[in-house]
Amino acid sequence: MTSRISELLASRDGRKMMVPFLTAGYPNYELSLQLCRAAIESCADMLEIGIPFSDPLADGPQVQLSSQIALENGTTLDTVFKLAQSIRSDSNIPLITMGYYNPIYAMGIPDFLDSAQSAGIDGLIIPDLPPEEATDLRAMAEEKGISTIFLVAPTSSRERVKSIEKACSDFVYAVTVTGVTGSGHSFDNQTDDYLANLRTQLKKPFVAGFGVSSGESASRLCRAADGVVIGSALIREIESHGRSEAGLDPVRKLLKSVRDRLDR
Repeated sequence: MTSRISELLASRDGRKMMVPFLTAGYPNYELSLQLCRAAIESCADMLEIGIPFSDPLADGPQVQLSSQIALENGTTLDTVFKLAQSIRSDSNIPLITMGYYNPIYAMGIPDFLDSAQSAGIDGLIIPDLPPEEATDLRAMAEEKGISTIFLVAPTSSRERVKSIEKACSDFVYAVTVTGVTGSGHSFDNQTDDYLANLRTQLKKPFVAGFGVSSGESASRLCRAADGVVIGSALIREIESHGRSEAGLDPVRKLLKSVRDRLDR
């Protein structure tokens, strides 16, 4: 089934993808919607919407904080679907949700996928659901044209990388560090070698995430990767501007600097 994600991947002609991550409901619903639209205006290729969760095991301090605030604001899965619908009303950009399995299980996989499809969501990342445990979800998501994306890490064996790629619908998410998300990570030759090796192992495109904080870091990872996810650095900008509309322009500026470096 053709999807917005597969159409993007087929048409990008070597373009490196920029995938901003923003938590739904952070710092509040209206501003999170404005931030999503600002990211789209800044030439994002896909948008990753974080589903806030109380125990986000893969997330570093910035994303944890955004989840906590979003939950305190009363953000639920229905809020996430409402946000996606609002974005979808004026944009055809692929939308991916990143969230943990517990809320999805509590809602029920069929109901979750029905709502996700109705809201115009194109893909799912569920960090605490390994592919081996996701057989039913993958099959149901595929029927609805929703992509499933799984994570490889520097500690993944070649066999593991191969099995994860097979489980991914369209592309693979490469975690760049053996840790949690965060803009304080630095990349070294080991990171370069890890991504270069992935390039030789994967047939599907892959995006690199965790630690992207600037155009320079994005450009470095995209020597091998097909794109980058940038999240914690955006939350840092929002925090440093008082969780107010004053953070919109700095977020635009950061994303445009990343876009400019990727397009060189």
